[in-house]
Amino acid sequence: MGIYEELTARGLIAQVTDEGQIRDLVNNGKATFYIGFDCTADSLHVGHFMALCLMKRLQMAGNRPIALIGGGTTMIGDPSGRTDMRKMLTKEDIDHNAACFKRQMERFIEFGPDKALMLNNADWLLGLNYVELLREVGACFSVNNMLRAECYKQRMEKGLSFLEFNYMIMQSYDFYHMFQHYGCNMQFGGNDQWSNMLGGTELIRRKLGKDAHAMTITLLLNSEGKKMGKTAAGAVWLDPNKTTPYDFYQYWRNVEDADVMKCIRMLTFLPLEQIDEMDGWEGSQLNQAKELLAYELTKLVHGPEEAEKARETAKGLFSGGGSAANMPATELPAAAFENGQINIIGLLTACGLCASNGEARRLVQQGGVAVSDKKVTDIAAAFDQGDFAGEGVVIKKGKKVFHRAYTKA
Repeated sequence: MGIYEELTARGLIAQVTDEGQIRDLVNNGKATFYIGFDCTADSLHVGHFMALCLMKRLQMAGNRPIALIGGGTTMIGDPSGRTDMRKMLTKEDIDHNAACFKRQMERFIEFGPDKALMLNNADWLLGLNYVELLREVGACFSVNNMLRAECYKQRMEKGLSFLEFNYMIMQSYDFYHMFQHYGCNMQFGGNDQWSNMLGGTELIRRKLGKDAHAMTITLLLNSEGKKMGKTAAGAVWLDPNKTTPYDFYQYWRNVEDADVMKCIRMLTFLPLEQIDEMDGWEGSQLNQAKELLAYELTKLVHGPEEAEKARETAKGLFSGGGSAANMPATELPAAAFENGQINIIGLLTACGLCASNGEARRLVQQGGVAVSDKKVTDIAAAFDQGDFAGEGVVIKKGKKVFHRAYTKA
């Protein structure tokens, strides 16, 4: 089975142009392909996870990835999948975020001479003369066709800024530039990027002739993967300082039963033969599958040692034993205590388990909080500062979230 057939069997490919040529290129290790990452935060999240895994799979098959950091396009903002305009970031913020992305990507992709490239589209976009760009590239785009694109249609009612309207042209120019200067002959992206990607393919063929080999391919779940990256508490980040390895493990351990085999097939590097044997698993076997998924993905992002710690911590907590040392923890400063005490509302917000006092109050009143294995239903409940010495206390939110709060000795 070639890598193209494996990607298909794993459910990763939704639609392509030039399927025969794409299959031939990737199966023979001849593809130089790019995936773009706009720098809107200082960490990648699990919504980017599928793209990183795809790049790793294709590099292992001999193809050359280009990780394109959107230092230039982030200054405009992609309207795809959004109902409002993105927050405008400074160039300094974008540069910082790009540096953070690079460190995280190096866990997945091998960069270096004749290996993967990391490029930043700020290097060619920010120096463009706008009038020259309009003359060279703008003539290749029909406004009527652009407005029919899904990424623009969904914004027309609430308002689409002219700034964002230029995003498709900028992304298309990226592919055109890399095709000419880096031999990039293929682009990957999610279903929500299809219109932008087709724009790049069409630009190359209009500028360089119909025989120019520029091809596009989309991932089945990339747009769904962006939803994966969000939970009620916010995003699930790849940076361990933003989402701990234990929380990362627990996120995957708690996926819906209906999604677990799909996630194993798409995101892990387990052999397809092993996954096929698991397809009929039900009941308690699905819990084993979730543990396997959580362990494999935590190992991929944070390494085998952290994955093992997370697994053992989870087993210990859910069996009623084991140390809480490896679970997510918050050190409470002296200022968190008033007259030597902290109330349950302040404790939940200080630990980041609730975003506001109102949310904390509702959680307590609904019976969703336990401290040191004792359910807390009184919103006036308070705890002594001395209770948090040593390993501190374990707070349980709902059935599956554990958090340790402690003070320095």
